[in-house]
Amino acid sequence: MPTPLPPFPKRQEPSDEPVLMELAAPGEAPQLRADAARNRARLLEAAARLVEEHGVAKVTMDAVAAAASVGKGTVFRRFGDRTGLLMALLDHTEQRFQTAFISGPPPLGPGASPAERLHAFGCRALRQTSEQLDLYLAAEPDASRRFSSAPYRVRFMHVCMLLRQTAPATDIELVAQILMGYLEPALVHHLTRQRGMSVERLESGWHDLVERSTRPATA
Repeated sequence: MPTPLPPFPKRQEPSDEPVLMELAAPGEAPQLRADAARNRARLLEAAARLVEEHGVAKVTMDAVAAAASVGKGTVFRRFGDRTGLLMALLDHTEQRFQTAFISGPPPLGPGASPAERLHAFGCRALRQTSEQLDLYLAAEPDASRRFSSAPYRVRFMHVCMLLRQTAPATDIELVAQILMGYLEPALVHHLTRQRGMSVERLESGWHDLVERSTRPATA
């Protein structure tokens, strides 16, 4: 069974968390925003229930519309397509992760060395992906959008920053992409479900990869 998604914030609840994805239609009239936000939250709550009760495969635009008692067109207007809907389901999870590595306690957040933060970052990402693996796989954008999606860019920029502080002489962008590749949901799926590896083994491999990637070059 997948780990339940974290509860969505109450609609009036103030939050300092940065928003990674804004899926509301551009140019939406100000007087409609409150209703649109309520509708979006209602749809996401319905989708989250479907994931928890029936699995990600059963989450379709029709099923979400029926569960939320709205027309299918409403779901398409809010999220565009099924990938957009599933990405929105992951939005709150990604916001919590981003808040943790930007401003949370060490070793993931500030206060630890850049190398310690990089080690903690990968372990947290692996755990989070493995806990919601089916959802991450289903929400994976197509190849043309995979590396430009908001969550990927935020994670990538963070890894680049930590590498720059830890191993400034390395090819930052290339090494960051290599590290990010280790955290890809498709690879986590292959290693854990098809190869039977534990998440602990993947974490050990991450530590080894980080050590090798940040080790000073010898003459």
